[in-house]
Amino acid sequence: MTYQNSIAQMRDTIGSKGAGWAAIDSESAARMAVQNRFPTGLDIARYTAGIMRADMDAYDADPANYTQSLGCWHGFIAQQKMIAIKKHFGSTKGKYLYLSGWMIAALRSEFGPLPDQSMHEKTSVPDLIEEIYTFLRQADARELGGLFRELDAAKEAGDAVNTHRLLHKIDEHQTHIAPIIADIDAGFGNAEATYLLAKKMIEAGACAIQIENQVSDEKQCGHQDGKVTVPHEDFLQKIRAIRYAFIELGVPDGIIVARTDSLGAGLTKQIAYSTETGDLGDQYNAFLDCEEVDPAGITNGQVFISRDGKLLAPKRLPSNLYQFRSGTGEDRCVLDCITSLQNGADLLWIETEKPHIGQIGGMVDRIREVIPNAKLVYNNSPSFNWTLNFRQQVFDAWTEEGRDLSEYDRARLMSEDYDGTDLAIEADERIRTFQKDAAREAGIFHHLITLPTYHTAALSTDNLAKRYFGEEGMLGYVKPVQREEIRQGIACVKHQNMAGSDIGDDHKEYFAGEAALKAGGKDNTMNQFAAA
Repeated sequence: MTYQNSIAQMRDTIGSKGAGWAAIDSESAARMAVQNRFPTGLDIARYTAGIMRADMDAYDADPANYTQSLGCWHGFIAQQKMIAIKKHFGSTKGKYLYLSGWMIAALRSEFGPLPDQSMHEKTSVPDLIEEIYTFLRQADARELGGLFRELDAAKEAGDAVNTHRLLHKIDEHQTHIAPIIADIDAGFGNAEATYLLAKKMIEAGACAIQIENQVSDEKQCGHQDGKVTVPHEDFLQKIRAIRYAFIELGVPDGIIVARTDSLGAGLTKQIAYSTETGDLGDQYNAFLDCEEVDPAGITNGQVFISRDGKLLAPKRLPSNLYQFRSGTGEDRCVLDCITSLQNGADLLWIETEKPHIGQIGGMVDRIREVIPNAKLVYNNSPSFNWTLNFRQQVFDAWTEEGRDLSEYDRARLMSEDYDGTDLAIEADERIRTFQKDAAREAGIFHHLITLPTYHTAALSTDNLAKRYFGEEGMLGYVKPVQREEIRQGIACVKHQNMAGSDIGDDHKEYFAGEAALKAGGKDNTMNQFAAA
């Protein structure tokens, strides 16, 4: 519906209400409605699920159509990211948001900073989703509010050409609302707990929920040690629970991302239930590290399973956890992925210990032998030392080619001494093209960085503190921050406007007319940035 049609519709609605609504201006009401295109989180979830489904189809047609996101730990950070994307690329197409459980634990828990072990309040997850979309709605309202003020000025000046241009721009306005992939960790409990939390996340606006196959009360960050996985049926119950939550709330196209931590997890808390040879429980148990038992040598407290007519004792640790056989991680990952896709998951997430396209692609090839359109969400993790990893990958590739590498020490390749070398240049090029190459060669549909804004906030604050509290004083803020904001056109240089001052002025005028006491008058110091 066009903006002018919205005004006409609002005029009809107001007119039908009688004299009591005579003070309501139809154009002002239409503007407020246009500025809040998505009144509820469910509206957002339905809209963004459609975007992701279309993007998944586009990727299946051509892997060059991969998508990306950055993790955001606050609504303001997400808002500024999407504003920047629109400013630099003109469109948010293929660019999502990621909500990291790690960053919620570290930055948003009432307990204070916590490790990524599901100890934070589960309600903080939907709370952050809601906060992010509140800030993105405000970005829409702010941008459209500016267009409305330009439209009023064009009309007042009798500029028909500019009026027509602005009406078209308002009608074609692209929202800042984008899909969010939200981390539900291991579900914060059993399948029922997962279902209840998933509903809260969807109601807040999440169209895609990522869940991992770790034991909920033993959950660890995917890049830490001590991870404990669950039998497949336990995990599949949670996948079904999330699907039921999507369906119940009227978002059947919602996306489930099934993450496996099996590559780095060598432990399980329980032996899977099995009724016949080769069933899913038996396949899981086949990975256990077992020893054949002599019935005469049975000791107190041992646990046994039978296989092929033999009595076996799984190795059990003092923690009461069972150990998988060494070297089975990749096979377990492949089985996890296949069974997840066969039972309602839409996308996969394989947590790896390094960013290696060959390793990832090898597993995806095996999965695609069973599920041809299998595709990944992949964590381009800050836990990887990207510089060292890729320099070592180049070093190893060049070694196989027989090149002379006597000037390089593989263990010291992170050193600045190598920054200008041919090896470092080649490694940086591989990092630059990693996402494109991995999308083509390793089935990665969506690339994300889980914790980037955690690190950028720390780095920028460190630099500001060093300069401002040092010899530069106020210049330590003005030169690297405000001057660059002005020159790069960063919207936040007008921080009153970004915080909603102009939106508030518009509302004051709608509500109070000529009696409105506006903040944006001639004495507002933000006028110093009028040309910024």
